[in-house]
Amino acid sequence: MTERYLGAGTIARDHSQLTGVVPAHLPQRLTITLWDFSWYTQAGPGQPYEDLDAVVADAASLGYNAIRICAAPMLMFGGLGLDDLARDLEIEGLGPAPDGGFYGQRTRWYDTAGGFRVDMFARTRQLFEAARRHNLVIVLASWEYQQSASFAASPRWFEAMDAIALDGRYDALAAAWTRMIVWLTEAGFRDMIALVEVHNEVDFSILPDITLPAGRAAVAGLAEAHPDLLVTASYGKPPHLSMHEVPEELGTAQFHIYSYGVLDELQKRIDIRSEGTEDFPNATLRSLMRRDAPAFGEYGRPLDWKMRATVITDQMVYGYDWVDPEAWDGWLNEHYAPFAEVMAREIESRVIAIAEWARWRGIPAMVGEGWIGYTPLHGTFEEGEIGRGLAEHGIRTALARGVWGMVLCSNAAPHHPMWQLREWQRAMNAEILAA
Repeated sequence: MTERYLGAGTIARDHSQLTGVVPAHLPQRLTITLWDFSWYTQAGPGQPYEDLDAVVADAASLGYNAIRICAAPMLMFGGLGLDDLARDLEIEGLGPAPDGGFYGQRTRWYDTAGGFRVDMFARTRQLFEAARRHNLVIVLASWEYQQSASFAASPRWFEAMDAIALDGRYDALAAAWTRMIVWLTEAGFRDMIALVEVHNEVDFSILPDITLPAGRAAVAGLAEAHPDLLVTASYGKPPHLSMHEVPEELGTAQFHIYSYGVLDELQKRIDIRSEGTEDFPNATLRSLMRRDAPAFGEYGRPLDWKMRATVITDQMVYGYDWVDPEAWDGWLNEHYAPFAEVMAREIESRVIAIAEWARWRGIPAMVGEGWIGYTPLHGTFEEGEIGRGLAEHGIRTALARGVWGMVLCSNAAPHHPMWQLREWQRAMNAEILAA
């Protein structure tokens, strides 16, 4: 068949131009390292973020030009009577475990040993000052209705936020952000704000549906009050098959692109994300666990308030703390082949969906997290050849579709083993910035 029968759909089109206008003072491509809440929960002696200037300089040396963080606006500027706590925040993590370690010790993101105090006002200034010295911008978000408060020794932070009625939480977040933006502006940092996310992953947090009037009004009001800033909220799983449902008030298409695929198959078989399962851990999970793993009941769980302050479950804490990472990786590698094509297609199709929605709306697009999903701290599936290949596919698809900012991988950050893949990070960041 010749091309004269193939129709207009065969005409090549260039979608690589940015989906929307980026403020002139910001980089025209962002390569983002995801520091979430870890930049203050893993900041003790000998921990990854102990020396902020050094770790920001390290990120810059790898080619990053943006850092995405939980800025803790509700703690610092929520008007909740927590100023004293914010200035002297004791970090505990999920708490001590019976084996002499701590809950979450072999998880990603939750491996917080605690044992130190932090002044969040001073630390935030230090981060912005370090970022200024090393030419990075900051993506501001909040994980506070998802898990940030669970790492504190005191329940006051969580309890003060939890006391706010569900339908009032977006208004409270918007008010806190306004006060924080004013504070950052007075400190001379406004031009370093790449994006303000009312909250991280609103679809996976203790918040109402963002499409309801309260959520939409909060985003719109914050954007109206700060018209020079990009304001949005992020989705953990964008409705890529029905993007018309996404609120038009979002000023940036900040979506997270995860293709769990083979990982999801394993998680379902071992029932690791549920809670209250009668026969947990089941035989499949037991076959993947370390020989020294205690019984589930023997290991126990973090304090009840900490579990209410986070969206993970006690089965996840136990499972990831005691799974054998080599056995975990072995299962994923052995079962990956049937999922390979669909995982690559999922990443590609979801990136295209969010990019073209952004282009239709005339706003910048960002992949603030991705690409495979949540694995044990010392698992190497995502850092390995398969995971890197999927990440590269996602990055190159994003560049080809005009996405403004992206992570190399959610695990490419100082508190993850993937940070040691230094030449790979330099090469991928150079490729992004060359676009």
